[in-house]
Formats: sequence, structure tokens, C-alpha cells
Amino acid sequence: MRQLLLDIRPPARPDLARFVAGRNIELVSQLNSMLDGTATERMVYVWGAPGSGKSYLLAAWAAACEARGLSVVQGGVAAAEVVVADAVESWDAARQQAGFAAFNQVREDAGLWLAAGSLPPAELPLMPELQSRFGWGLVFQIQPLNDAEKRTALQQHAETLGFQLDPQVADYLLTRAARDMQSQLAVLEALDRISLETRRPITLPLARQLLNPPV
Repeated sequence: MRQLLLDIRPPARPDLARFVAGRNIELVSQLNSMLDGTATERMVYVWGAPGSGKSYLLAAWAAACEARGLSVVQGGVAAAEVVVADAVESWDAARQQAGFAAFNQVREDAGLWLAAGSLPPAELPLMPELQSRFGWGLVFQIQPLNDAEKRTALQQHAETLGFQLDPQVADYLLTRAARDMQSQLAVLEALDRISLETRRPITLPLARQLLNPPV
């Protein structure tokens, strides 16, 4: 059991199909249109509080782009067909200069740009030229999922793993594990692995054993 518990530490692999849009339907629709080449606007900036799901969404979208054969560069400091940049509010002066040049090059080449931060563009602690660039395209404030939407996300992911998630187990995970969806999915996958290893059904007692192991 101790070895299996270590498996909950790595985050679940981001997957765009697992992202429950909730109140972010317009944002997800825009990202899908960028994927299929029908988007009019190809530069997007997303902002929101920590744990709101923006980092998961960026990673999932980048993976979807790679799956379609697009060249993806993470970090935002070099140009490519697709550029994804997270936590832009943390960029130092050198990275801001590189990001500014990369943004201009991607836009000139009609590439795809997706960046995220904790603040709207005008409030980012960045040089004014970069602030304005992040506001040139579409700007979305990502809305965190409520508990009902998180429960739906957990149940949908459980189905992809091949089992039906009991609502009581879902509620227990939401109240006892870290509440961001990436952690929730990681715990759910660990629960599935332990169930297969021990040949026990995924029930509330098994979830309690996972999150409260004996000392």
C-alpha cells in the first residue's frame, strides 16, 4: 500500500477531453476552433486565481496541439507554430524581452498563442508593451468549477477508467483531497490502481484508506 500511495503525487496527465467547461464554454470553444483551424483570433490570454484550472487547460491544449502534429513550444520565449506560456506574471526583465519578441513573431507568422496569468493584462507586473500585447487578442477570465461540476468531472474520468464512481466517494474526495482538479484526478487514478491491485471495489472505505493510511 505504501508504494501505491506514492503514485498519487504525480499529477494526472492533462487531457482536453476531460476538461469540464462549466462556465468556461466560450473559452473552450475558442481553443477548439484554434485547434481545428477555424478561429479568426489566434492569440488568447487567460487569467484567474490559483487552482482555477488554467494551468491544466494550457497543458491539455498543448498536448492536443502536439497530437495534431503541430510544433509546440512551452514558456513563451521562443516562436513556433504553437506557443503556450503559463504564469507570465513571474517573468523577469530578460524573459519579458524574449516573450515580447516571440509574441510578435508568432503573430506575424499567423501561429497560435495561448498564455495565462493570475491577473488581467493591464494589471500584470510587466513592461507596458507586453501588457498591451497580451490584451491584443481575446482575454478570458477562467471561472473555477463549482462542486457539482467537479463531481461531474470526476465521474466522467472514472468512466474513462472503466468504473462508475459512487457519489459518496466523489463527495469524500472533494472534501478530503486537494480541491484543484489536477489533484482530484490524480487521487482518483490512484484509487483505481489500488482497487485493481487489491481486487477491492472502489468504495468509501477504500477511499478513506487511501487518504488516511495507517501510520
